[in-house]
Amino acid sequence: MSQVVTENTLQVGSSAGDFFSLLKPRVMSLVVFSGFAGYWIAPGRADFHPLLAFMGILALAIGAGASGAFNMWYDRDIDAVMNRTKNRAVPLGRIAPDDALGFAVIMSILAVMMMGLATNWVAAGLLGFASFFYVVIYTMWLKRRTAQNIVIGGAAGAFPPMIGWAMVTGHVSIESILLFSIIFFWTPPHFWALALFANSDYTRAKIPMLPVVSGARVTKWQMLVYTLILLPLTIVPVYLGMASWIYGGVAALLSGFFVLSAILVLGSDDLKFAKRMFGFSVFYLFALFLALMLCHN
Repeated sequence: MSQVVTENTLQVGSSAGDFFSLLKPRVMSLVVFSGFAGYWIAPGRADFHPLLAFMGILALAIGAGASGAFNMWYDRDIDAVMNRTKNRAVPLGRIAPDDALGFAVIMSILAVMMMGLATNWVAAGLLGFASFFYVVIYTMWLKRRTAQNIVIGGAAGAFPPMIGWAMVTGHVSIESILLFSIIFFWTPPHFWALALFANSDYTRAKIPMLPVVSGARVTKWQMLVYTLILLPLTIVPVYLGMASWIYGGVAALLSGFFVLSAILVLGSDDLKFAKRMFGFSVFYLFALFLALMLCHN
């Protein structure tokens, strides 16, 4: 017999795995990696205690996960009608909305306090602001109101390397702003590639993603523009003395392939190219920051 789940009733089948899924672990992994990259290349990292660094990165992971939990709580209505998200714990009734919200609040407070006590309050403040930006500015305000939702709201996902840098240095610098900018300009083509092949989901949920509002052609052109901006931007760390020319060569190669993937998407109506670009975009960011870590000066 199926169990009826009300808005505020926790289903008996809830498990630790269900709550862990609220943290969006796949998204969290990219956040943690980019934050770790910011920490790794920050000046003075060699003098930073490894245990404190571990606590700081853990706080970043918890904070990112808490933002994901907030997102799942607030978007439970649209998650339920999208094929991509309908099997999440909240729309399935495995976790009651109030429990998801309480979990998110507790984890957010824990993350900011842990970051402040383990590293410094500049990094903690950046973490708190990034969470606020993602939850309030993006999820609650922009996502359902404008086709530029991911352009502006995507800034939230660009904070991790800046936070990692601030963990060590205690301040924001031109170098950390550059790391922020790389992810900021990477985000729109990454998510618009997803939006192209998940267009029916976003249409059904009435989310004004760019392909829904302006069509595929406009979206593809804008994706190409962002990848073209990203190409020279990823080479700037060489000129700032952050990395060697080996990194510059890797960045140029990776970014060149990213531009090529956008051109292939633009030149075809076959959604397989958008799917390939989305998959490559995740590899691209991991590989780019890995190269930066390996070749930093």
